[in-house]
Amino acid sequence: MSANEHLNISSGRVAEPGLDTTHGAILYLEEITVSFDGFRALNKLSLDISVGELRCIIGPNGAGKTTMMDVITGKTRPTSGTAFFGQTMDLSRMTEYQIAHAGIGRKFQRPTIFEQHTVFENLELAMKTDKRVRPTLFARLSSEQRGKVDEILKLIRLNGSERRPAGLLSHGQKQWLEIGMLLMQEPQLILLDEPVAGMSDAETARTAELLNELRGKHSIMVVEHDMAFVTEIAQQGVVTVLHEGAVLAQGTMAQVQADERVIEVYLGR
Repeated sequence: MSANEHLNISSGRVAEPGLDTTHGAILYLEEITVSFDGFRALNKLSLDISVGELRCIIGPNGAGKTTMMDVITGKTRPTSGTAFFGQTMDLSRMTEYQIAHAGIGRKFQRPTIFEQHTVFENLELAMKTDKRVRPTLFARLSSEQRGKVDEILKLIRLNGSERRPAGLLSHGQKQWLEIGMLLMQEPQLILLDEPVAGMSDAETARTAELLNELRGKHSIMVVEHDMAFVTEIAQQGVVTVLHEGAVLAQGTMAQVQADERVIEVYLGR
């Protein structure tokens, strides 16, 4: 099956070669296999994500969720299969830097922020600008750039804390700051790895609000084990269940929760 045929079947959209991300899927993986010393971390994995979609990925430990994100971001090369971003960019032929520059942002489970810098400075450093030494040293934010930082501060619920050292933030606030840093880079696709792990109930609820606000503005893939959180953000969207490196089931949260195979290998009774 060709990549375009796969898109037509799985997303119900007609995709033509060369079209930008406003048509069809922003990301598609077709029969991706990743083998480590004979072990198949991914086994002919196929899925696609539409522009503006918030996709939840669930599954037991060892299902291949992290390896899948490693393939998408260029950290791991697939043994076989194809991975395309925006229908024209072959991710398997791009470096991690090229993929990030093309518009894919990834947030790992543990926040990686500059703890000695303020919240504002973290967002400023993440801004999509010329990172050569001289422009950085002598940079002054334009009113448009400052407005962008202010907009992100409000979105991530840290307005009023912009002068606070990032190291003094709560765990949840650090997670929001890192999401804000990703947003400063204006990604088209955001990958979030267990974004609410270790958060309080209140922080988890606010994170769900944040992701629901981002829905439609960015394409988002969320890998998460917290089923209450997934239910909150999945709404009527698609939830994909991975098992043994392949898609076990896919559908709404209600459909997935009722699937006997998913109950057996992951959710339990």
